[in-house]
Amino acid sequence: MTAELVRGQNHPLPQTRLEIRISAGNPIVAGATLGDERGTVHGAEWVAHPASPQLAGIEVPKQAAADHRLAVDLDAMPGHIHRVTVLLALPAGVGGPARFGVMAAPSVAVTGLDGTEIAGYTITDLDSESAVTALELYRRQGAWKVRAVGQGYAGGLAAMLHDQGLAEAADLAARINEAVARGMARSVAQPPPRPEGDGRVRTAAAGGGADPAPASGGADPVPVGGGADPVPVGGGADPAPAQPQTPSQQPPGTPAPGGPVNYEHPGRRTAAPPTPAPAAPPAAPGQPAQPVAGDASGWTMDERLYNQVWGMFEDLARTAAAYRSAVDFAESRMEQELDRVLSDPRTRVGPAADSARAEARAKHADLVEQARAALDRDLAQLTAEAEVVEPALPPAYARWDSPVWQAYQVPMEIPMALRVGDLHLPERTGLRIPMLVRLPLERGLWIDAGRSGGLDEGPADSGELRRLAADAAVAIAARLLAVYPAGEIAVHVIDPAGSAAGSFAPLVGSGALAEPPAAGAQGVSSVLAALTRRVDLVQMAVRSGATDALPPDLDTAEQLLIVHDFPHGFDDRAVTQLRYLADEGPAVGVHLMMVADREDARAYGPVLDPLWRSLLRLTPVADDHLADPWVGHAWTYEPSMVPRGSRVLDQVLGEAGRAAKALKAARARPS
Repeated sequence: MTAELVRGQNHPLPQTRLEIRISAGNPIVAGATLGDERGTVHGAEWVAHPASPQLAGIEVPKQAAADHRLAVDLDAMPGHIHRVTVLLALPAGVGGPARFGVMAAPSVAVTGLDGTEIAGYTITDLDSESAVTALELYRRQGAWKVRAVGQGYAGGLAAMLHDQGLAEAADLAARINEAVARGMARSVAQPPPRPEGDGRVRTAAAGGGADPAPASGGADPVPVGGGADPVPVGGGADPAPAQPQTPSQQPPGTPAPGGPVNYEHPGRRTAAPPTPAPAAPPAAPGQPAQPVAGDASGWTMDERLYNQVWGMFEDLARTAAAYRSAVDFAESRMEQELDRVLSDPRTRVGPAADSARAEARAKHADLVEQARAALDRDLAQLTAEAEVVEPALPPAYARWDSPVWQAYQVPMEIPMALRVGDLHLPERTGLRIPMLVRLPLERGLWIDAGRSGGLDEGPADSGELRRLAADAAVAIAARLLAVYPAGEIAVHVIDPAGSAAGSFAPLVGSGALAEPPAAGAQGVSSVLAALTRRVDLVQMAVRSGATDALPPDLDTAEQLLIVHDFPHGFDDRAVTQLRYLADEGPAVGVHLMMVADREDARAYGPVLDPLWRSLLRLTPVADDHLADPWVGHAWTYEPSMVPRGSRVLDQVLGEAGRAAKALKAARARPS
């Protein structure tokens, strides 16, 4: 039975191999200190923190997150360690909350490896504190207990570590904050929070438990494929919440004066209250519930499916993290046990040594087997969910080979998001999670036409890779045209040398382009000047509240600019205009898609680094350059390409083109 502790209360621990699960409403730093009989921490090597996550018997996460798992093996603790103190702190200098008092109360749970909760503690009554001692595990008369502490520190990490006797507290706190800030800068934005009251039956992460949370371990949160900084899987630095927002009087996507893009769903202004999600069929006794498409919370099926896809992404990230953490822990424990055997010359050889080695390896194999069984269970449930969800996805979220395109009709409103590819992890490469980016696009896209080096797959010929990059850009542009209502988005193409004429042929032939692809320096200058003027005029109109004063010839639809083979055909002025469009355009409906090899622009040096970093980097072939926000998994991204020989692209573009022409003709008729 779970013990719900209050401050100062203790509870015996019936086992020594544990997990400590932490949940908070915002990203926090989790760590632990090891203390002697008096609780004194004698040096930095007695502290487990994101820059040094492993100590004997404990492993903590490597970066800040809203949920954490700490792995603890009290039997592996050195004999002079009598106290393990779990620390929580707000990351410094990253723009989040500065004190716990403005957040939801963090909760901590001590569980067994099977997920059975032993004791829980919710840390309340925090105000100005930015660091808190959550709980401590302590040794008393040969047995271990847990005590709820909840001691907060307004002075942050440094004050908390100093209170435990650490002489170099300030230096260590600075190192921890630096490591966390560096990790958060490299990682990607986490998905939108799951709505309150979400009644979905989700898979538990490896190790059991009803509430999946990220575990420590896994790959460092760095861009494995090189190039620009890693980019958000969700397509923006601050993903919009999945819960309904307050209706706005402005059209969707129109920024308030000086404010960000309004991501409110177009139908939200007149939509009825949310309808209940489909109920899952009853499960057989002892079996997981049968998955149902659209069983997440949301106002519409579109929103429910969007939230469900994000839930699948979260669950796969967390269950893989738990598995990797368990395997790392098993290997670390085996190494420690083998080191103990080898460290004593008296036990290094002989039957006793052989027996100790065999026992250590058997324990390792048993732990790995248990972790694999839990992983396989969760992956099987996620695979079953994916098999149900994929056929139910609307065109904006569906694969190009989905039957939903056979009945395609031009939509009446903009969807919440757009599928730009698939994501998977090496634990189950066949389990693909749709990669969705929110609409309207908050940042531009960069289709990397260069050799990334992340995977050995893909064409060796650079010309073929560039062709695939142009094809990927056309596929994304076609999908945007397909999911926007007629006349709500216009596409422009800059192809200075005309080297991608074959790839752009479907856009040209369908009439989907606002004008033919611009070629030569003069064409580049003309398109950039027109779009720059549009950005300037809309910005001034929005800031002054005079949107009705815009010139009558100004196209108020969203604008997508595809730039191929950059920087060919660009002079310094054109480069400056391009950077301006990348920075200022998304807020007023002008979006950029670059198809380029960064090496081609090396002559510009670091001046273009902000441009590359501002764009969401995608690849035309499978590449493992994306990292998640919890433990830095290296996700393999695969672009959403039209199947070879399929006519779906021509069909969809033709339908969208006919709708656009009909709308244009209707507008031209006298009223």
